[in-house]
Amino acid sequence: MAAALFLQPWRLLASQRPLVHEAHGRASALWTPLLATLVILPWAWALPTLHHMPLQLQWSGACLVLLTLGWPLAVPVLLAVGAIAALVSPGLSWADALGLAVWQGVVPATLALLPGVLLRRLIGRHALDGVRPFVYVLGRAFLGTALCIFLAGTLSQWAGHALPGVGDQLSLVARWLMAWGDAVVTGMLCAIFVAFKPEWLATWSDQIYLPRP
Repeated sequence: MAAALFLQPWRLLASQRPLVHEAHGRASALWTPLLATLVILPWAWALPTLHHMPLQLQWSGACLVLLTLGWPLAVPVLLAVGAIAALVSPGLSWADALGLAVWQGVVPATLALLPGVLLRRLIGRHALDGVRPFVYVLGRAFLGTALCIFLAGTLSQWAGHALPGVGDQLSLVARWLMAWGDAVVTGMLCAIFVAFKPEWLATWSDQIYLPRP
């Protein structure tokens, strides 16, 4: 959190009012995914405690938040999502909400920086211009999300945050399957945003992925 605040993430939002038209600039357009995250994601995180389910699986959404907002802004937003989830769910304690914010939010979002670095290096050296958007969607949004969500879930299990009522081996299988569900949603939405709303993706750059000859 200290590192994220040191980078002054509020500069990404500029001084524009929420929901201003995208024509005012790329930065102001980030208000839309930010507010959507604060409205929708807390309910997804609180859902297992709002209903009694035999297998309490969490949908993270952290990699999608990272791709839309960028890491400095995603970290405080994900912590805020955990706080809101604790407010909307009586069965979610503040300690559990902090655990969600860390292991379902900050950790996978931070791990997702690594695929971005690797893919930018790959694009700069080997990728053809025509496949660069495909590399972004498939590499960062789809495969990168699946690997980062599963790795974060595995680390959380090693840290003692096991799924209740489920053995360790079955928990890993469940986390692996849920990671791919997260990846499908993230990849699908990022493909739509690249085509129609690239200003909603703070990690998208026309100069990198759509270079002009």
